Parts: sequence; structure tokens; C-alpha cells
Amino acid sequence: MKAIVIGSGGREHAMAWTLLQSPNVTAVVCIPGNGGTATLPGCSNLAMSVDDVEGIARFALVQNMGLVAIGPEQPLADGVADGLRAEGITVFGPDQAGAQLESSKAWAKALMQEASIPTAASAVFDNGEAATAYVEEQGAPIVIKADGLAAGKGVTVAMTLEEAKEAIAAIFGGQFGAAGSQVVIEEFLTGQEASVLAVTDGITIRPLMPAQDHKQVGEGDTGPNTGGMGAYAPTPVLPPELLDRIQTDVLEPTVQTLRKRGIDYRGVIYAGLMITPDGEPKVIEFNCRFGDPETQVVLPLLDTPLDKIMLACCEQRLDTLPPFEWKSGYAACVVMAAEGYPGKYPKGMVIKGVDVATNTGAMVFHAGTQLEKGVVKSTGGRVLGVTALGAGFEDAIANAYRGVDAIQFENAYYRKDIGHRVRAQF
Repeated sequence: MKAIVIGSGGREHAMAWTLLQSPNVTAVVCIPGNGGTATLPGCSNLAMSVDDVEGIARFALVQNMGLVAIGPEQPLADGVADGLRAEGITVFGPDQAGAQLESSKAWAKALMQEASIPTAASAVFDNGEAATAYVEEQGAPIVIKADGLAAGKGVTVAMTLEEAKEAIAAIFGGQFGAAGSQVVIEEFLTGQEASVLAVTDGITIRPLMPAQDHKQVGEGDTGPNTGGMGAYAPTPVLPPELLDRIQTDVLEPTVQTLRKRGIDYRGVIYAGLMITPDGEPKVIEFNCRFGDPETQVVLPLLDTPLDKIMLACCEQRLDTLPPFEWKSGYAACVVMAAEGYPGKYPKGMVIKGVDVATNTGAMVFHAGTQLEKGVVKSTGGRVLGVTALGAGFEDAIANAYRGVDAIQFENAYYRKDIGHRVRAQF
């Protein structure tokens, strides 16, 4: 089988790499891909827009592609899966209606309430004056979220009223464009965040290995939120008994409520959770796709062929698959970013040492790169995700940093404390 992966980030590189581990997958085409997928054996890039439904459909049909897996949230929210399915193409990823789980935080909150899913108390506003009055009444700390898609940067955990008011003003002031037409304001929850990426065929839902990521740019989990600066799996914050509870209290009610609303959801449901100090799981957010960088630690541990899982979801027979198989040990990923990210950052830096890092045993997933006349250069804020496995948690972390040490590009920045929150628990 040949497969298409839509997207250009580290998540899509990891998806393509994992699909190619399967004996059933002969080739992967990434649309548009990046500098890493361009040099991945068995993989090629196709310079086409991720929302070019007509072009992607034509290519998939002419080339007899057996599967299209959509990586990012934006094409899912734009209805790319709907358009491809209408052409008879097998697609892993929800339709536009299902993608509202991520594309509208207000819609997702309403679904959680309907499904009685544990989550933070919240309120939704469509104007700054009412939102500001609400936070003055509630006090700080408090969480301010742009309703729509904001590339992981539309959330402010405001520790003061002034911060909350500034976040509201930024959202309604157009900082996030159409994503800021509404604001969702939530109570501040304490505890540890964790990620459960689950796959579903619209009836059955199964969790993958639980992970944790570091969203803030600075060491000690300080500074503004990013798309994620590193991750590890499995996390001790979600032991098997708690994962079973999340299956019962979160994942299954979500799929049942989607079905009740007439939505046939086939793809990933990502539950971003807060595990409170008393061990209670609460949903912070849902995403409609694999997480990034969580995918870069979850998929390298997966032993069951990814294409088998994706096709079972597409063909609504997930319940017939045996339990997923996993490698023993741990995985850790350290994101190498351009200095200045998530603000302004330089581009076009030449990247060296990836082969050396790979020779140490690391897997280097490209997040923001391109191949230019045989040279890999940076194009994004998050440039590379350096992943490594280890028999123990500390081994995985050390192996990932050994890979990072082998790579050089100008203005490189990375956190040196990935995994610090859970070290004592291993």
C-alpha cells in the first residue's frame, strides 16, 4: 500500500516514518512535507497546498494511494477530509463537523457539558466588555482562551487580573484573527497536565500510550505557551487504573455524544487533561488530531503497524483489532527551536549534525525545515524534535540530549530540563 500524509511538521514526519516501518507500506508521499521527509527513505514530498482537495484527490486516485492521513488541525477544520471522502478516498481524520472539537473551544465545552465530562467551569463571551466584567467578578488566576484555532498560542494562564484583561483585549483586538470572535474563560486548575491520544472509528475508541509535554518556552515551565518544547511517554501521571477511568469517563462519552449529534468521527481524539492534586482527571481541551510533540514519543514506542490501526478506524472495524502492542521502555523528545520563538525568530539557518545524531540512536523529526539545493535549512520556530528511546526514563532523556548535542544551527534554543516534573516519580 502507498499512503499520503498531509502536513509539514514534526508530527507528520513522525507519522510518515512510522507508516514506513510497516511491511504493508511501500511508499509515503507527504503534502507538502519538509526537509526531513524529503530525505526519508521511501518517502517523497509533493509541493501542493494542504487544502487543495481537488489536486490531492486527483493525485491519490491516479497513483492508487490506499490511505490519506491528515496531520494538522487546519485542513481538518477546513473540511479537507469531507472533500476527499466524497471522491471515494480512504481518509484517516475527522470531517469538518467533528473537527469542531478543536476548531471551537466553545463548541467543545458544550459537548463536554452534554456528555457530563469532567472539565473546568467556564463561560463564553463574544465581546470584550462582558468578558472583562466576568474576570473582574471571578478574580485571578484564571484562564483566557481564543475560541478558534491559534496554532497552540491562543491560551493565556493569567495569574493577575491585568494579564487576564490584556489577553481579552488581544483576542478581541484581532491578534488571532477569526479565531478571536469569541473568548472562553475557564477556572484555573492546578496539577499536572497530561495527554491521551486516542484513535476511534466513530463507535469504538482506544487510547494510545499516555504522554506529557512541556508547553512553556522557558525552563522550569515559565514564559509564554508554545506548540510544545518537549515530551515523554509513558508518563507516571497516568497509571493504568487512571487511564481506564479516562476511557470510561472521558473517551467513551465523547464518542457517544458525537454519534448522538450525527457526527461519524474517524481519526484521533486527543484529550488534554489536568490531573488534579487529588488524582482527579479534568479535560482542559480536545484536539482533533495527533499531538505535536507527543506524537514524536508515542509512535516510536508503537509496535502495532500504524497503517493497520488507521485503516481499522477508516473502515469502522477497530473493535476487531487485538490489543495494541508497545515496545518496552520510554521515549523522550527535545524540541530544538529558533531563538525568539514563539515571538519573532530568524529563518534560513543551515542545519548540521543530523546524521551524527541519528548515529547515536536518536530519531530526528523535522518540524520547520526545507531541503534547498541539497542543504537542510530552518523555516519555522520549532525546527527539530530529537527523540530517543531508553530502557529507563533517565536513559531516554540522556539519549535525546546526546542527539541534541550532535546538532548545530545558528540561534538554536532548547530547554535543558525536559522531564523535570516527573523525575522523582520514576
